[in-house]
Amino acid sequence: MKPFHLVAVPHRDILEGRLTMDVFAADLWEVYKNRAPDDYKDPELFFKKTYLTSGLKSLIKIASKRLKGEGGDSIIQIQTPFGGGKTHSLITLYHTFKNPEIAKKYVEGIEPIKAKVVTIVGTAITPEEKDGKIIGTLWGEIEKQLEGEIKTLSSPISPGREKLRALLEKHEPVLILMDEVLEYVVKARGVKVGESNLASQTIAFLQELSETVKSLNNTLLVITLPASIIEYADEEVAEELLTRLQQVIGRVEKIYTPVVGEEIYEIIRKRLFQRIDEEEVKNIVDEFIDYYEREGILINNKSQYREKMIKSYPFHPEVVDVLHYRWGSIPTFQRTRGVLRILSLVTYKLKDSSIPLIRPCDFDLSFGELAEELIKHIGKEYESVLSADITANNSNAKKVDKLLGDTYKGLKLGTKVATTIFLYSFSGGEIKGITLGELKLTCSDPTIPSTVISEVVSNLEDNLYYLWKDEKRYFFKNQPNLNRTIITKMAEIENEVIEEEIKTLLKKYLGKKLKTYIYPRTSKDIPDSEELKLIVLPTNDKEFINEIIQNYGDNPRVYKNTLIFLCPLESERHNFEKFLREKLAWESIKKDKYIVLTEQQKKDVEEKIKKLIKDERDKLRYFYRIIYLPGKDGIKEIDLGIPTYGVKKTITEEIFDKLKEEKEIIEKLSPILILHKYLTNKDYLPIKQLYKALLTTPGEPRISKNNFIKSIEDGVKNGFFGFGILKNGKIECITINTTPKIEFEDYEIIIKKELCEKKESQDKTPKEEKLETTDIKIIETKTEEKKEEIKQKIEDNKKTQEIPNYIEPTINELTLEVKIPRGKLSDFYRYIMRTLENTFENIEIIIEIKATNGKLKKSDYELKIKETLSQINAQVLKEDTK
Repeated sequence: MKPFHLVAVPHRDILEGRLTMDVFAADLWEVYKNRAPDDYKDPELFFKKTYLTSGLKSLIKIASKRLKGEGGDSIIQIQTPFGGGKTHSLITLYHTFKNPEIAKKYVEGIEPIKAKVVTIVGTAITPEEKDGKIIGTLWGEIEKQLEGEIKTLSSPISPGREKLRALLEKHEPVLILMDEVLEYVVKARGVKVGESNLASQTIAFLQELSETVKSLNNTLLVITLPASIIEYADEEVAEELLTRLQQVIGRVEKIYTPVVGEEIYEIIRKRLFQRIDEEEVKNIVDEFIDYYEREGILINNKSQYREKMIKSYPFHPEVVDVLHYRWGSIPTFQRTRGVLRILSLVTYKLKDSSIPLIRPCDFDLSFGELAEELIKHIGKEYESVLSADITANNSNAKKVDKLLGDTYKGLKLGTKVATTIFLYSFSGGEIKGITLGELKLTCSDPTIPSTVISEVVSNLEDNLYYLWKDEKRYFFKNQPNLNRTIITKMAEIENEVIEEEIKTLLKKYLGKKLKTYIYPRTSKDIPDSEELKLIVLPTNDKEFINEIIQNYGDNPRVYKNTLIFLCPLESERHNFEKFLREKLAWESIKKDKYIVLTEQQKKDVEEKIKKLIKDERDKLRYFYRIIYLPGKDGIKEIDLGIPTYGVKKTITEEIFDKLKEEKEIIEKLSPILILHKYLTNKDYLPIKQLYKALLTTPGEPRISKNNFIKSIEDGVKNGFFGFGILKNGKIECITINTTPKIEFEDYEIIIKKELCEKKESQDKTPKEEKLETTDIKIIETKTEEKKEEIKQKIEDNKKTQEIPNYIEPTINELTLEVKIPRGKLSDFYRYIMRTLENTFENIEIIIEIKATNGKLKKSDYELKIKETLSQINAQVLKEDTK
């Protein structure tokens, strides 16, 4: 699509930036004095840039008929809102009947005649007393313009109908144009005339003039009155005088409206653009209409809206409508004139852009003149609103621009959508703001999916300080919204509170798959024990990690390979802490009884907190994602990576699964590995010693005791090695190729399979030495010694068979209450508890502690005793401190 300025070419004054307000401020008196800008004083140029609305054509036709003496209305009152085209209409009549030959070229079907045109503008004529005489009366000005001087109408008293009739009849056809009459009457009120004043005389004169004009055939009076008295400083006086004027003029006038409906589009086109390529306009509009239909933006009236877009081009229809109807309803806004002024500034600012259509979102509110034109109608306080949320280099809308990513960053959609919302936020009526559907219509572009606008609006809601939402409408106010309150609340949150919140979330989401220790202060806080331990640190502190790996308090650490460390990704700290500050701030607003919220805001707060709580697990996991493990060559690092959306695992479950995936935690120790890595060049290896080596040597596979025992049993059963005991320093093979019963005692060993196989061979009894208990006889041998040996074995065999079978009693349930000497708790666990754990499936241990004759700080009790009990999930049944 072509840029709009190549399709609709702006007038030279627009391109050159000659956009002062006087260009658009029509002034009938300045036209009369030949001092107005060329656009108004030059009749040819005026008609070229003026779109003759149906109202203007009708006005010219009525005036022409009246001035020709063909009847018609004798008095016409033009009454419109401020800036609605009253003066422009009078200037049109002025040029039409002062320059009828030029007017004919532009007014089709009408043959205007030349007439005497009297121009009265109340703001230009000053009534006053000078040298004992009152000058500046309206009747005196009429005589002066018709006769060249004031002769018979010099009195401050209204001249009466006869004098007026004689004057006007002499110069017919006469067109009297009166603008800003109320302004004159307000001034005349201060000039005394005998017992009366000039205002009363003027009102009397207007009544006489009305009646006189009505009695003539070729004279027409066209007068303007304001729709309201908002334009005047002394409203009370103005309202009284306006009422009196309306009573006088209102009896005979015909009220005329210059601009109706969509004629405003043509007025804008004619005034701002010298030529428009209508075929190209249709191509551009068709592309937008097709896009709107595809995106479901236009549901009904496709063809009707297409025609509206063609008429308003190069402006989107919503541009004109928001200015003409929304801003135009603000009392101080000069309707048609104000719209032209603003759109000329917009066009000038965009004259070098590549956009094919000017939409509300294309307004550049950082352009000082444009912003000033808007702000003067809504209040200076909106300068700071615009700066904070839209126009400043670091404005919140520009932050949203960056949030959208590289695909849409260059489109500045945050700024554009915020600009549109701002334009729709103001009105003299009840309707303020804009819906999401309307935003899609005004901001969407055929190059992007309209759903992006929804994302932009959501981000604006989260980031802008002065953006509000009431039900489904978005709008700006000069009062900060909850986002600003949030910023204040966030700034009040101390770092210690953030640290405690992180600990709270860790406890909430870590889970119980691994034994967990959160934020230890010293290496002594981490037990030197066999179970796997997850140590969560507040920072990525490798020095402290190494300290814990190497030491257990003042002693060297034994079980180094049982340690797993979880640390934060420091590059994400700022984002995560900001997230937590925001979450805590929203929760603080909810609890703060001094903050008064609307029902909608209460709902918004609840929804916001709900969303943040929903996100907190993934945010925590994204921050806490670095795992450190003791390795053969130092500390090994593993990144958990980005959390998978929707995963319901606890964080310890994720860590466990990741370590299994990385072969750092295994469920089975391969018998071949045991054989070749640990049993090579050895006749035997103590089972507990091997397991301890796995737990104490950094970088070795991590396996649970039960899975380790199963791996040993599997190796024995499949003949990779044998199982036995070490008795008095000697190997005793118990079994191979069968599943052994491993008690996990110090004397249990695995044995090179060759040694077990050799012993099995030796233990087999030869056939000739087999002892039969039911049929005993001596086998002949070559020596007496051999006979005696066999006899002895038979006797021994008999004794064995005479002993009855003995079944050892078993204990199925055990309850012990013991008192353990100080310093022997580790022995109790090592020799007693391990035996019980290997024998019984269910074990419940209740420890009673009675500590006396000492002093323990309460803080140490809370942090070191109770916190540790909490971390190991111990249940405190009784607590008594003194």
